[in-house]
Amino acid sequence: MEFKPEMLQTYLIAGTADVPDGQLFKFVERALKAGITAFQYREKGLYALTGVAKANLGKQLLVLCHDYDVPLIIDNDIDLAAQLHADGIHVGQTDTDIRDVIKAVGPEMFVGLSCHTAAQIRVANEVPEISYIGSGAVFPSPSKHGSPVIGLAGLRDLVQLSRVPVVAIGGIDETNIIDLPATGVAGASVISMMTQSPNIEATIALMNQIQYLSAG
Repeated sequence: MEFKPEMLQTYLIAGTADVPDGQLFKFVERALKAGITAFQYREKGLYALTGVAKANLGKQLLVLCHDYDVPLIIDNDIDLAAQLHADGIHVGQTDTDIRDVIKAVGPEMFVGLSCHTAAQIRVANEVPEISYIGSGAVFPSPSKHGSPVIGLAGLRDLVQLSRVPVVAIGGIDETNIIDLPATGVAGASVISMMTQSPNIEATIALMNQIQYLSAG
């Protein structure tokens, strides 16, 4: 699946640890029906799936995402991404080196990279195979514990430096998401805003109403 900036509009990140009682598949299905534009499968935490269990769920999620013409992006697992023929892979600054990831996956899938400083963006700008950047934490976030909060001004600076679209992450909720378009980002990537929402359909509808100029 070819990368398009509009995929970043309403970007869900989740793994089994984020959704209780083994309900990740059903949760993602509900989110897809409601209109998410991308899904990143990210297994982290004490109860994260590994090995065959992770691969099997990944296969099911890939089929599900493709039923809705939405990309499945794998978080920092080259082997799983290759095994599934995923649409994309996302890596952080402390994960596998981005050039090694690009070499391993080739042109088969698009690549996203987390960047939180101007220096990191400048390095990323020299790697033409990178399709998008994830930047934050924009606001304080439990999932980004220990990460510096860059704020809206910091996010705007990174967007202006980046040669590729940027998706915001970190502490985004239904109140502050309305401030993101002014930074120039292409969308918002969230975990708890969706997984802890009392009404995921309403949350996703709100996210899809936000107009990001950089997403075209």
